[in-house]
Amino acid sequence: MTMKLAKSWHEKLKEEISLPYIHDLKNYLNKEKNQKKIIYPPEPLVFYAFSQTPFEKVKVVIIGQDPYHGTGQAHGLSFSVPCGMPFPPSLKNIFTELKKDVGIPEPETGCLSSWAKQGVLLLNATLTVRAGEPRSHYGKGWEKFTDQVVQKLAERKDSIIFLLWGKSAQEKCETILKNTNHIVLMAAHPSPYSVDGFFGCRHFSKANHYLKKWGKEPIDWSVRLEES
Repeated sequence: MTMKLAKSWHEKLKEEISLPYIHDLKNYLNKEKNQKKIIYPPEPLVFYAFSQTPFEKVKVVIIGQDPYHGTGQAHGLSFSVPCGMPFPPSLKNIFTELKKDVGIPEPETGCLSSWAKQGVLLLNATLTVRAGEPRSHYGKGWEKFTDQVVQKLAERKDSIIFLLWGKSAQEKCETILKNTNHIVLMAAHPSPYSVDGFFGCRHFSKANHYLKKWGKEPIDWSVRLEES
């Protein structure tokens, strides 16, 4: 696997991607490939979130766990699915909260690239997964890499909004974001198992409240088919 990052991110992470653990991670993924394991998302989309949301354009960060492990679902943006794919339960619950919070009806597509293009970094803690096996690529190095992504964002002087849904995202960012100038909004994960603690969080309107307060363009949370 090639660590091909968009230019703005490569400048920030070039030292990180030269470290030994990244070499070990590449070897592991190549071994999986040689053993004919099916890996999601497809290799060209592993770093899709970084190409869609340049470092300097990040306004909001939403952190997922690992990519969807079903056929055709994962495409490099946390919680998002490609155009035409049915909505997984967590994404459907996100759209339910979106409607309750800002009045946007459930969209025709689950592709969130329109959010990413506006500055919403849709980052998974682990960037790959074996087909049909959730968490199968945990502990191989991805978490350390994405910790550094959060660290670089935490070092930015202008404020960013972090939407941390669920214990995994919260624990990942707790130490890194402590005593920073960034806004951290927390809620339960939108999974059906914990969604009662997610509904009513109003994170979409709250994020835009802060962006407007800072003189930044708010996010248009609409998910339109033509932008997928």
